[in-house]
Amino acid sequence: MAADRVANGMQGGSGESNSPGAANVGSRDEWVRLNVGGTVFLTTKTTLCREKSGFLARLCQDDPDLPSLKDETGAYLIDRDPRYFPPILNYLRHGRLIIDGGISEEGVAEEAEFYNLSTLTAVIKEKSKLRVSEFKSDQKQVYRVLHCQEGELTQMLSTLSDGWKMTQLVNIGSQYSYSSDDQSEFLVVVSREFDEPPRSNTKPTTKEKALQLSGSRM
Repeated sequence: MAADRVANGMQGGSGESNSPGAANVGSRDEWVRLNVGGTVFLTTKTTLCREKSGFLARLCQDDPDLPSLKDETGAYLIDRDPRYFPPILNYLRHGRLIIDGGISEEGVAEEAEFYNLSTLTAVIKEKSKLRVSEFKSDQKQVYRVLHCQEGELTQMLSTLSDGWKMTQLVNIGSQYSYSSDDQSEFLVVVSREFDEPPRSNTKPTTKEKALQLSGSRM
């Protein structure tokens, strides 16, 4: 039955060996089973608690203000679409948004909102804005996304030149937390205004037409 199968690639093993909770994988209490819409995912409490105020962190900590049910195997029951859960879980594991082909980004954004993952929601929204701006032929504003650590942020902003300015700052957290010396990571969205190139209304000469025709026959 669908409710009894563990999602491919989501069970512990190598999928969790590089996660922040790798040091605690020997503890049985560290592992958590989630039954999302009939598909079971296996992960750790450390992974789910990367965003302390998120739905999943509160769920695995048995928050009394968040009523929850479990199936016969002890997995938390979550009535959501399991197709969109892998990007959510992997983001909590390593701090990167990876959406496989065939998965709707809008669907992942909706799930991020439901699970109250504010940093992931911000990353998805910014990606959507940048993609839209890139495809606007009459767009005068050009955007770039820069990645830096906390200690590099001030220097990066002070060296912006040629009309580039910061539009948005998104804290995506450190990829891994091995010690207190690890620094937070940021996505810095910068933008710059560019003039539209002049449009030529002159008609091609007879020689230019001949060259265009010759080129089309090659």
